Amino acid sequence: MHYLNAPFHRIILKEISGWNTIVDGIYTAEGLEDKSVVWSKYHFIVRQEALRLHKRLPASVELDDLIQAGSIGFLNAVETFDPKKGVALSAWISQRVKWALLDELRESDWVPRRVRTHSREIVAIIQQIEQEKGGEATETDIAERMGVTLKEFQQMLADNNSSQMYSVDELQENYADSWESCDDENESLNPVHDAVRQNLIEKITEHIQFIPEREQILLQLYYLQDMNMKEIGLVFDITETRVSQLHSLALKRLRSRMEASSK
Repeated sequence: MHYLNAPFHRIILKEISGWNTIVDGIYTAEGLEDKSVVWSKYHFIVRQEALRLHKRLPASVELDDLIQAGSIGFLNAVETFDPKKGVALSAWISQRVKWALLDELRESDWVPRRVRTHSREIVAIIQQIEQEKGGEATETDIAERMGVTLKEFQQMLADNNSSQMYSVDELQENYADSWESCDDENESLNPVHDAVRQNLIEKITEHIQFIPEREQILLQLYYLQDMNMKEIGLVFDITETRVSQLHSLALKRLRSRMEASSK
């Protein structure tokens, strides 16, 4: 079902109890606006965020499912928006849509427990080896310490790199107590949340210089230049699968250093 092509009053809004009894207006900084006008003006955000996330997810995740979840997030944004908080409507909608998408993925349990377990084990082993060697832990070093073949280890990296969202989760785990919940309504876009995010960025910037140069460049191309795995593969003359493995390894090196520095 293509939600974004349907009129505002005909999409999944009808599935939400009580929608038809709610007034059709919303107060913004510009005054009272009709909800259908708000939808027409900002509905592109739903597809934009769904596409951005979808291109970095396993093929098993359907774009339409993300769009549906994002549409519900849009509705929630409209219903909870408070112009008195000083947050722009577009920023509020974008944030709620992103949260709705992440909630959809988490509720679907799309990252198997074994993947998370392997991720934590690899991070711990990288930390151990680099402390012992005083230098870089190679893939062979890590595989030997785990008691698996290099091929098996690289498959673990590929499994761990199933999406950007989980990659970001990996780096945010150390900040779980500070990172605000998606359920904090309007307070969630406050300066404290921004400060925690800035702290995370500063930590990444501090430690990224210590990982192998190729992995540094890969992360820059992926996150700053917004290139996908296939495009990066062409730059390095390696396969898309290999890019995925190196991306996963680079993030684990970062997480290992961040954890070590926080102890």
